[in-house]
Amino acid sequence: MKFKIFRSNFFKTLSHLQGIVDKKNSLPILSNILIEATDNALTLSSTDMDISIIEKIDCNVLEEGSTTINSQILYDIVRKIDDNSEIEIISNDGKLLTLRADGSRFSLACLPKEDYPIIDQDNSGNTIKINSKIIFKLIDKTKFAISNEETRYFLNGLYFNITKDQSNSILTLVGTDGHRLAKFSHNIEDNIDQVSGVIIPKKTIFELCKLLSEIDKDVYISISSTKIVFTIENIMFISKLIDGSFPDYKRVIPKDNSNILKINREILLSAVDRVSTIANEKSPVVKFKLLQNILNLNTINNESSTASEDLKINYNGDEIEIGFNSKYIMDIVNNLEDEEISINLKDNTSPIIALENSNSNLVYVLMPMRV
Repeated sequence: MKFKIFRSNFFKTLSHLQGIVDKKNSLPILSNILIEATDNALTLSSTDMDISIIEKIDCNVLEEGSTTINSQILYDIVRKIDDNSEIEIISNDGKLLTLRADGSRFSLACLPKEDYPIIDQDNSGNTIKINSKIIFKLIDKTKFAISNEETRYFLNGLYFNITKDQSNSILTLVGTDGHRLAKFSHNIEDNIDQVSGVIIPKKTIFELCKLLSEIDKDVYISISSTKIVFTIENIMFISKLIDGSFPDYKRVIPKDNSNILKINREILLSAVDRVSTIANEKSPVVKFKLLQNILNLNTINNESSTASEDLKINYNGDEIEIGFNSKYIMDIVNNLEDEEISINLKDNTSPIIALENSNSNLVYVLMPMRV
């Protein structure tokens, strides 16, 4: 195998693959990426047996061939090469790979292609088309609510489903950790059949977000009962799904929260941030005391230090005193974008809804803390 490729193109693809490689895996071959050079194209593959990514890029192939190479070492070498350089890679027997760039030369140990696991590229199943910027926003606004509690494995990902409403097909993503919930829906242009809900793992979500953040293209998403495949031009991103039942999120979203607080988003965010300065991890609660056109924020920590702040607001509802995890309320407010947001409450103990006027399809729910 022998090929020449510009460092900028090579490094961009390696950075896509790097996050997938399981660096702690007991199988040495899974620390490697597969490199295949054929017909003036380079195909690079990476897998941890749950997530796989395959990317094809153009390059000057002088001799066809294939091998596998340690992902971290190759990534670090290419990262340190000048961006305008051309890299030459040669592997004569599949056991040793030589990399040359400018005046640098590296000889790296390889493992043969035959040792690399076969990646199932079948993408049959229900397929939808959606712009990368749209699916990125749907994921980006909901991923913070994914649970980190491994015992509740069915919450360790985003719920992804498609429903039909008259002539519309609606894609909905939901994340929850049992304390907060984020739901974002989008009408799909293609009129497709309903797709049963699936749970996309957390690692998949975060790696996919990195990929989508730098692309503005159509994404084809194929969903089956066990895996999901994202195809973006020359990139195929494949992931297993979480085998479990996601809770009925619709029952969690309150329908009778009639006390409406309207407030400037940045003013609320700054005030919660200031008041929560004295809060500690064991007691992160910030109390909201709602009076007519006044919101008092206050907290007390384990050392009896206190903080309090009054905000002038637009509120004529019931007098309510309710506590929240300061980090959770800030996460929600940070992910809303309107200048003015709405927080809908029922009473002192019921969950709240946070909304923005410009986007009724984005809904955040937060459970209160005992105060």
